[in-house]
Amino acid sequence: MTGPTKADRPAQSRRNRTFEATHQALIEASVALISEKGVDSLSVAGLARAVGMNRATVYYHFASREALLEAVSTWSSEQLTRGFAGSESQQERIDFVARFVLENPDLIKLWIEQFIAPGDIRTRYPKWDEFIAASRQHGPGPSGEGDVGDIDVEVYCTFLLAGAIIGPRVFQSSVRPDLSEDEVIERFRVEQQRMLRRDGLLRK
Repeated sequence: MTGPTKADRPAQSRRNRTFEATHQALIEASVALISEKGVDSLSVAGLARAVGMNRATVYYHFASREALLEAVSTWSSEQLTRGFAGSESQQERIDFVARFVLENPDLIKLWIEQFIAPGDIRTRYPKWDEFIAASRQHGPGPSGEGDVGDIDVEVYCTFLLAGAIIGPRVFQSSVRPDLSEDEVIERFRVEQQRMLRRDGLLRK
């Protein structure tokens, strides 16, 4: 049996791109539904209705509701990873994470459930090892220049990650519900930058 010819390959490539585009569109539609109605409202049938597709097409991409939720959770992790390890400036990344957390409360609840469940953190936050390495090299210590001394870097990074993801919601919901979203983001940015400067981790 022969493989695909050169003429077949562009068509196969187009089909792959179409599948990937549809897959991504379904994930983003799921995110919108969760943001609008909450995690409990998400179903394969409901997603099919929302995007105007038949259920068979959606099931082709996601075999079950659990698979759909897993894809949404992975997408959320990618967004948060971008916030902690993207190409933007540190200030832009701090703002991105805080805004994402505030604008997607139900997504964050879903992510937190997985974040605290047993398992390897690298499946929830793929850049964990890089985060640890950077903090160990440049993080807090007696010299302020990479000497971590008695600092437990893994615990320190857990503090940073958990605070950035959970903190803005707690602050907005329970501490200062009178503030606008932009004001909450600004206050978190200023305080995070102060802490990062203190610990030798502030970057442009």
